Amino acid sequence: MKIMCNACGRELRNENGILMEDAFEAVKEWGYFSKKDLEVHKFVICEECYDRMVGGFAIPVSKSDKKEAM
Repeated sequence: MKIMCNACGRELRNENGILMEDAFEAVKEWGYFSKKDLEVHKFVICEECYDRMVGGFAIPVSKSDKKEAM
């Protein structure tokens, strides 16, 4: 299955069905009091586009380290 970055349009590297690079995946289920009531939005962005996006935030992204990967 092809996975594309929604920001730059690049296809993420995939070998034999295994994603060979990580990406940011987001799902937002809009509730009431928005202009998108009950819509579900999904997107994937590559690491380069993620870095560019969060680099422009007024408040930096909160970061922490994990002890092990699952």
